[in-house]
Formats: sequence, C-alpha cells, structure tokens
Amino acid sequence: MQRSGFISRATLLLSLSCSRRVTSAQTRSLQLRKMASYTTEKRGRQNTTDYRIYFNDTIKMTIHGSREGKVAPSIEPYGSENPEGKYISPFHDIPLFAGIEQESGVPTKRVKKNENEISTKEPLNPIKQDIKKGRLRYISNVFPYKGYIWNYGALPQTWEDPNHKDSDTDCCGDNDPIDVCDIGSKVCLPGEVIQVKVLGILPLIDERETDWKIIAINTEDQDAENINSIEDIRRLKPGYLEATLSWFKNYKVPDGKPQNQFAHNGEFKDKEYAVDIIKSTHAYWKALVLKKANSGSINCKNVSVCNSPFQCSEEEASLIVHSSKEYEEADSISEEVNKWFFLPK
Repeated sequence: MQRSGFISRATLLLSLSCSRRVTSAQTRSLQLRKMASYTTEKRGRQNTTDYRIYFNDTIKMTIHGSREGKVAPSIEPYGSENPEGKYISPFHDIPLFAGIEQESGVPTKRVKKNENEISTKEPLNPIKQDIKKGRLRYISNVFPYKGYIWNYGALPQTWEDPNHKDSDTDCCGDNDPIDVCDIGSKVCLPGEVIQVKVLGILPLIDERETDWKIIAINTEDQDAENINSIEDIRRLKPGYLEATLSWFKNYKVPDGKPQNQFAHNGEFKDKEYAVDIIKSTHAYWKALVLKKANSGSINCKNVSVCNSPFQCSEEEASLIVHSSKEYEEADSISEEVNKWFFLPK
C-alpha cells in the first residue's frame, strides 16, 4: 500500500528512515506523532503580498541500534533551550517517505479560492499566495465548481524537472513539486501535514509544461480503507474523476487562456504508474539539492538534507524567518473573488 504525507498548499509530510525490523505498529505510532510535530508560523498580513507561512519541526527523531541488530526509533521534544523546535523548508526538509515503503505528501486548498503555493524561489520555501501582474491571484469559480473541489497540495522532496522532457507528455516539467489532490472528506488547513494513500495520477499539460496531478486520499479518512484504486473512486464516488478532469481543463479559461490538454486522452493512470512518477520526481529532487542538476531560480536552502551544499544552520534558518514582517490581522478580500464564470456549451 502506497502512502504519502500531504501539504495543504500548505500541507507536508515526513518519512522515517527505519529498518524493516521495526514493527508496523511502531512505525504507524511514530508517523502520527511526528506528523503532529510540524507546526506553522504566519508572518506578514494575510491577503496581502507579504503574507507567508513558515514551517517548524518541534520534535527530533533518533534511531537507536542494539547488539542484536534491532532498531528502536524514538522521538522527543526539543529541549528548553529551543522549545519551538527548528524552522525547516517544507519543500526540502520534510521527507517524502512516510515510513517503510510509503510516500508522504502535502495538501493545501479546498473550496478556498486564494492560490497558495510553496514559494520555491525564497529561502526555506514558505507558503505564499501566488501573484499575477502585481496582484494576488484567486482561483476563478467556473460553474458549477466553487473554488477547489479537493484538498490541493504537493509532495515534499519531489521536483518536476524543467530540463527533462517527459516521454508521455512530450513536455518538460513545470519546475515545481508534484501536485496532489486529496479526495478525502476533511477540509485541510493551509500548511497542515497529513498522510495520504496514492490511488492514481492524471497527466495534465498546462501551458506546454508537464504538470502531473497525483490522486490520493487521507489515510485517516472514513473511506480510506475501502478506496485503493482509481476504479474504487469511480465506484464509491461516481462523477468525482469526471469533475476533476473538467476542473483542470477549464480553470484558466476565465483568465483568457485556452483549455488545458492531457496526455493519454485524459485517462487517469493507476497507482503503480503514479508511484513510478513519484519516484522519478524524487530522483530529480535529489539531484537538485545535491547540486547535480541546474537549480535555476529554485532556492534549495535546507537544514537537514545530508551532503547538500545548500544546508544551513538552525540559527540561519531562524534569522530568515524573523527577518520577515510580523503577523498582522488579515486584510479584506474583494467581493470580485465570488464571481461565477459560465462557459459556453
């Protein structure tokens, strides 16, 4: 079973570097406690261009060995000298793998209309609202869909390489972490870290760039036990996949852009196919943070990636966060964001 953590474009996830000798119960318990350790810190004024959400890891994990070769992973809070833990990058420091042979991911928006994103060009990659022509970007309400129809986020430690042309789409990557649509019932908050089960993938081509969309479900969702594949979604949530295809096809049309295209005639591929894509984007990310690929404008600063030339100290990470503006109450939002758009038949 493939599982991943998910950041609500602001949700992330972790991975435990444990041996297979660790029991599944131990792994599950540690995963849940570790995921709960990720907290967020808001900076700047919400609904303005200076608003940011930074990530903090409040628990450290240690792997203990024994003469018998057994592994005993443990997690504990940071000490009184640093009770808030350490600031991290959601892009680089939250492990993709959530445990033994499980991937982790990150969710962000649902129903909400603000276009949050992991800021790949800023140090520590906080979440911010996308900007278009100097103004905050909001997702258009293309009838009958109000905002997002799933939790929308990304998998940490993945990268769609803009220098690699995909053989399926015949297009290069979009230079971002791979996106995830969590079809679970719970509406996640920006920056929330959850674990998801991979179900399939949609091969989107967005403005001549490869932009894979992982289809997944929160492992804590009431339907998670019964939904294990794309066919299960068709059976238990009829119309959801068709709505997803329509949403991605048309969401940029109100901005004067053409409909998006899909490889494989818009066919959702199965979870094995999705896992292969996830693994390949994880490999591209590794090359990125180890400076074996052209990073371009991507900021690879991190606090925990071994052998990365971009690794910084916890003190430097703290200075980055505290150099940004203090949090202020949210600014008002124009009623224009509630406008409906109707497409001709």
